[in-house]
Amino acid sequence: MSDVLIAVFFVLAAYFLGSVPFGLLAGFAAKKIDIREHGSKNIGATNVFRVVGKKWGIAVLALDALKGYIACVLPSFFGQTTATPFQLLLGVSVIMGHSFPVWLKFKGGKGVATSLGVFLAVIWIPTLITFGIWILCFTFTRIISISSLVAAAVFPAMVAVFYRGTPDLMFLLPLSIALACFIFYTHRANIQRLREGTEKKLF
Repeated sequence: MSDVLIAVFFVLAAYFLGSVPFGLLAGFAAKKIDIREHGSKNIGATNVFRVVGKKWGIAVLALDALKGYIACVLPSFFGQTTATPFQLLLGVSVIMGHSFPVWLKFKGGKGVATSLGVFLAVIWIPTLITFGIWILCFTFTRIISISSLVAAAVFPAMVAVFYRGTPDLMFLLPLSIALACFIFYTHRANIQRLREGTEKKLF
């Protein structure tokens, strides 16, 4: 098999891994409901937490992050070495699979947890620091969307600080900025509710 075909295989595998709708499955498993018909109608961990229950929300958060992580390290399971640019391509593919799953008419989650898993696999130190900022923000606000938006905005700065002067910065910084823009886009309804003062706290 040629290198191009191998690369295409892993990119497609990442997309389909990302498209596994753990939130939807949790709703069916726990309460036999379609999570898309309840709460915010999103299949992400936050809606699962509110509608289905705390343990299910945490499980979906972990699984959505895990699929992002696995997608980026998948080639290593087959003895393939993976350069950072290709890992990032796999990361983009798994996030797109999560947010635009073919099984659900391309209407999926917002991509925060899956992005966390992706960047823990690729650049874990700035990702952990950004996640720490997310936790700190959530501790004070109890609002998931604010925490996610703050973390998305901070992440490119963390990348710039830790990878300044390295060859990987030319790939990591533009992608981290694009990711921040994507997170803001997927949270546009939340941003509107924040402006109106109607965004709900998680608990």
